[in-house]
Amino acid sequence: MSRLLAFLGGHATWVLFVGVFLGLALPQLSSLARPLLAPCVAVLLTATLVRIDWRLMLGYLRRPGTACVIVAWLLLGAPLLTAGLLILLPLPGPLTTALVLMAAAPPILSAAPIAMILGLDGALALVTALIATLLTPLTVPPLALALLGLELDLGVGELMGRLAVVIAVACAAALVIRRLIGRERLPRVATHLDGLVVAVMLIFAVAIMDGVTDTLLARPLTVGLWLLAAFIANPVLQLAGAAAFAWLGRRRALTVGLVSGNCNMGLLLAAFPPGTDTDVVLYFAVAQLPMYTLPAIMLPLYRRLVAPEPGPNPGSKGPTIRMG
Repeated sequence: MSRLLAFLGGHATWVLFVGVFLGLALPQLSSLARPLLAPCVAVLLTATLVRIDWRLMLGYLRRPGTACVIVAWLLLGAPLLTAGLLILLPLPGPLTTALVLMAAAPPILSAAPIAMILGLDGALALVTALIATLLTPLTVPPLALALLGLELDLGVGELMGRLAVVIAVACAAALVIRRLIGRERLPRVATHLDGLVVAVMLIFAVAIMDGVTDTLLARPLTVGLWLLAAFIANPVLQLAGAAAFAWLGRRRALTVGLVSGNCNMGLLLAAFPPGTDTDVVLYFAVAQLPMYTLPAIMLPLYRRLVAPEPGPNPGSKGPTIRMG
């Protein structure tokens, strides 16, 4: 088992790349894994909190200015910019709706381990993702109504309460696990923790593909167009986020870019009103593909871009997951 975990941790990007296509090639496996989506999120958050450097994370929380500016960009700036750009493009209505909602969604919580895999600032990714997720019920419904005329009911109090409980339980569990392992032993079990994170992400990648294969066989042209849009939108949002925060230094700017393009659209699915176009939901599914494949494709570029920068860079730290 330890060798398997070490292998997964050492080849994280390609394991996730294969996982998505495994879900497409074996739709029955995706259906089987679907009920594990919610538990995967909880376990992934806990494992990431065990693995991450809490001093860096708490540093961002003690000086929240940077994190708050980033969250404002994620929840307000990105969707407004996306809506403005889409006015110029003659895209199908459902695709436009899906793209704006994607930009308005918070980052996926797995952005933090992906950031660590790529050698970026996992602590910054985790802090901004958690804050943005908690604030989503306050920002997405008015934006959806103003920009799209779409009424979403996220149940502000109830959803924020559920999210807060999940985060609190994960933090408490991670704190207990870290103390049981001990500060001195943490570096020695790092590879096993990396492998556990990747294993959970692999299960999630397979499960999220449930239903996509059937739609691909039934409507290949639509799926192809939606997939093309996803592979354009994700890196464009990443480039916009990285450019907007270039003043933070290359490594943290790239981290902002990463969380800008990898959005938690699943959080919005339950809020869709009856009669929502199924093509919007279809986009939310196929948009998972760039999230899990681009890190593997872009890994060599990230390796060059995150080379040590001259001068001090507080809050930065080298890769915490071996890159394979």
